[in-house]
Amino acid sequence: MADVAALTALIEPEAQALGFDLVRVKFFGGEGDRTLQIMAEDPATRQLRIEDCAALSRRISEKFDEVDPIEEPYRLEVSSPGIDRPLTRLRDFADWAGHEARVTLVEAQDKRKQLNGNIAGIDGETVIIDVNKAGEMRAAFSNIASAKLVITDRLIAATAPLSSDGVDSIQVEGQD
Repeated sequence: MADVAALTALIEPEAQALGFDLVRVKFFGGEGDRTLQIMAEDPATRQLRIEDCAALSRRISEKFDEVDPIEEPYRLEVSSPGIDRPLTRLRDFADWAGHEARVTLVEAQDKRKQLNGNIAGIDGETVIIDVNKAGEMRAAFSNIASAKLVITDRLIAATAPLSSDGVDSIQVEGQD
């Protein structure tokens, strides 16, 4: 299996050259069905348009044609992190404070490996979660195996597209 850290080192400069922040690089799947998943975002909008995905995909493909870092067949998937985005960087927890998240820990804390609740922010290298029914809990960022936002009405409102360019029509609930 390919080295994700080495792939990230190749991909991140390509994303940055286009003005994007790299959110996640993940290589997964079984033999003959591998996928290299790359999530990136425009830091100004936290979104990635189809054109942006295509541009980043082309840059990565060109770079990989030069250095050939993956020896086995794979599928390249470039996308926006989406509304229920993974929280992969410490700053994600600060940026999305006040929103609900599901956090899975490497090592259990207080007999819990999963923390579900609102992100209260960060304190240095520690993530603070207001866990449903348990109150505030703190987890070292290094102890977080995975985390993602949970879709709520508040999150939907906070992530509404900043631009409707290219949209055929917008339908507002309760209006014809």
